[in-house]
Amino acid sequence: QVEVVESGGGLVQAGGSLRLSCAASGRSFSSYHMGWFRQAPGKEREFVAAIHWSGGSTKYADSVKGRFTISRDNAKSTMSLQMNNLKPEDTAVYYCAVDKRQYSSSIYYYEREYGYWGKGTQVTVSS
Repeated sequence: QVEVVESGGGLVQAGGSLRLSCAASGRSFSSYHMGWFRQAPGKEREFVAAIHWSGGSTKYADSVKGRFTISRDNAKSTMSLQMNNLKPEDTAVYYCAVDKRQYSSSIYYYEREYGYWGKGTQVTVSS
């Protein structure tokens, strides 16, 4: 019923920028929170950023605050993650995720609250 596809990953030097995109199919895209998670080699998957279904509020992991910006375009059923001043520790597979529920009152960072996931896109930041 819901398809989630990420794109935009690649190889960049430290200090550079990348913009990730997520396309999600479905008839009620605008009613779900959206989030980004990442998983580095040998580490657990971790929260990166999330955006309210309305686009009115956002949350970020402390490690990316001030460098990453999450946004969404409900008319196009897409979400983006603008990543600036990238660091080697940002290297990971980045996953787009969709909330399990419609019109949730608060956004969250715990992956168990998300029900739909993309296959991931690789981001590699060199020194």
